[in-house]
Amino acid sequence: MRVALADDHHLVREGLRLVLAAADGFEVVGEAATHEEVFDLVATARPDVLLLDLTFPEGDGLSLLRALRARHEDLRVVVLTMHRESETVRQALAAGAAGYVVKGANSRELFDAIRAVRRGERYLHSSVTGAIVDDSVRWLQRGSPMSAREREILSLVASGHPPGEVGRMLGISVHTVRRHLANLSAKLGLRGRTALIRYAIQHDLVRDA
Repeated sequence: MRVALADDHHLVREGLRLVLAAADGFEVVGEAATHEEVFDLVATARPDVLLLDLTFPEGDGLSLLRALRARHEDLRVVVLTMHRESETVRQALAAGAAGYVVKGANSRELFDAIRAVRRGERYLHSSVTGAIVDDSVRWLQRGSPMSAREREILSLVASGHPPGEVGRMLGISVHTVRRHLANLSAKLGLRGRTALIRYAIQHDLVRDA
């Protein structure tokens, strides 16, 4: 199985290479330490699975992940990071990650993640699944406070459509769209469109393009 490594720390990449080299069935086909190097590596080496950190000098790895998945739809990505927050996990999955493993995992867990995503499955490390489940339970217990119309508007806005375009798509005025968004912000205790979009991503409300 062809595996590529993307992390800005040389020692981390070296350690991963040694761990994978000692296991059967894995071939490390390249390493990258910057966004540009990651793009070049994926394009030239064509790995089956990319191990991707979420922290780079140029910026966050989530934007990099989204861009990679847009260019290479068949690429399987396992996020390998120190971040355990449920919000970060949700954002990574929404951006296209198939697996999420924390750097405190043991080698067997890492191997399981790589093999699982290569089979087309999703893998979440045990240290983050609890937080995701807890969030989901709280969401279900609270119940969705959105009406069908509010959900539709939020989904369209989070998918990149400005309020005026949303209004034309739904046959309502831009004033009505903005009123629904304001009502949603009040219901959810959020401030601003950015917070609403983040909420939509976290709760899988973003429509496919």
